[in-house]
Amino acid sequence: MHTADEIIAQLHHPIDEDRVLIKKAYDYAAEAHKDHKRYSGEPYMVHTAEVGYKLAAMSMGPRTICAGLLHDTIEDTPVTSEDIMREFGEEILFLVEGVTKLSSVRYYGTDRHNESLRKLFVATSQDIRVLIIKLVDRLHNLETLHHVPAEKQLRIARETLEIYVPVAHRLGMGKLRKELEDLAFPFVYPEEAKRVAESLSRRFGNAKEMLERERKVLQKRLVEVGLLDFQTSFRVKGMYSLYNKLTRKEWDIDVIYDLMAMRVVVKDVDDCYRTLGIIHELWRPLPKRVKDYIAFPKPNGYQSLHTTVTTQNGVILEIQIRTEKMHREAEFGVASHVFYKQPSVTDKVKEPSRFASLIPGLFKPFSRRQTELEKKLEETATTPHYKKIPRWISQIGQTYNTDSEHPTSEFLEDAESDFFSNRIFVFTPTGDVVDLPMGATPIDFAYAIHSEVGDHTSGAKVNRKLVQLDTELKNGDIVEIETRKSSKPSPKWLHFTKTSLARKRIKMALENESKL
Repeated sequence: MHTADEIIAQLHHPIDEDRVLIKKAYDYAAEAHKDHKRYSGEPYMVHTAEVGYKLAAMSMGPRTICAGLLHDTIEDTPVTSEDIMREFGEEILFLVEGVTKLSSVRYYGTDRHNESLRKLFVATSQDIRVLIIKLVDRLHNLETLHHVPAEKQLRIARETLEIYVPVAHRLGMGKLRKELEDLAFPFVYPEEAKRVAESLSRRFGNAKEMLERERKVLQKRLVEVGLLDFQTSFRVKGMYSLYNKLTRKEWDIDVIYDLMAMRVVVKDVDDCYRTLGIIHELWRPLPKRVKDYIAFPKPNGYQSLHTTVTTQNGVILEIQIRTEKMHREAEFGVASHVFYKQPSVTDKVKEPSRFASLIPGLFKPFSRRQTELEKKLEETATTPHYKKIPRWISQIGQTYNTDSEHPTSEFLEDAESDFFSNRIFVFTPTGDVVDLPMGATPIDFAYAIHSEVGDHTSGAKVNRKLVQLDTELKNGDIVEIETRKSSKPSPKWLHFTKTSLARKRIKMALENESKL
């Protein structure tokens, strides 16, 4: 079991107040759970300590770590909200209660899947740290899932694949997403998991030895040309990801080119492109397999250069090249961002990194009817991270924070079309980036900017050319919306808009117009 000192050791430059706070939370949780055991027979504190340790390893702040240590106290022990408030203050109570809400999210099959998702977004639409704690909690539970009774294993694993994995992916948390899905996969699809493992074994045998040999070749070449500041690593494609790809490729493993991947982490963007050239001189690149996600990041903020090559030994490798900052953001997504690491009491609030600019409105405040506790938090917050959440979570939380107005079937349809669909990046004339679903139109873009812009749209330019309002936008388009005060939404717009936000605003405007 991890100790409090081991958790604190993961922090970067902790101050005395941080150490005291984490030690106090650790001891408090240990006392609260002293009579509890897990299915494995281990003390329950093993779990909470592991959650705290994983959060610290992700560079989360001391208050988030404390909430991770205390996340099960209100639900599973005599400890009350008032106790947490008295001992640790409003912010940590806010996070602990948020994680407690998420404990009510359960997967009971397809008919209830949409309701589980709805609860998830509503519960996390105030502070993204709540969801990060819950994802880490779920990860450790999956690591020990073999101790859980069989009838619970399938539900927990399926819930993970259907609810938590897509959200982790959308938040850009690649490392955690891969761990979650590979741990859950064998419990949900045991026969398929065996088949994937057998296919991989037949194709490569000992893939790690092969990758290590090719890595040494690449390292030697980079040093020879004077590129000394780099790190390399390799991986075999995750089992669940490979399973999904095999089902699309009729189980022909020979047509999958990213089975084995190598990563090169360098100091800056210039070295990324220089490394790409060196690799293409060393190994033959496959046609149409070079992807520049630095110039055009993925919608979840992912940045990297990708190329697929054939080595002299006939090994097909996908190679990813990125900076250290890009690597942290690819591994931990929003959790890597400075705004999700609460400053210590002596810290000043830092400016957002370039990652923030990739998703406009990443820190758009969440607006809804607040509880008294939330109002107090808003009034007493001295740093802006309390209300800073990705726009896609805030939008869906705003729309679906009541049970009666929106049937859950409608929620699921909107969630799938808006947030788990393929996404594109388009730009405003000033260079701001707007994240939209594939097939979105200028009307979707206008409402993503502001509801008033959408309601008064009169025309649109794409790449400086006038276009029809039903024009399908493409990745990298520069979009300019023309507005007139007299312009109003048309019923025709409903036939070609893709986002639920735009459709709801249009319907609302049309209803208001009909009442006049």
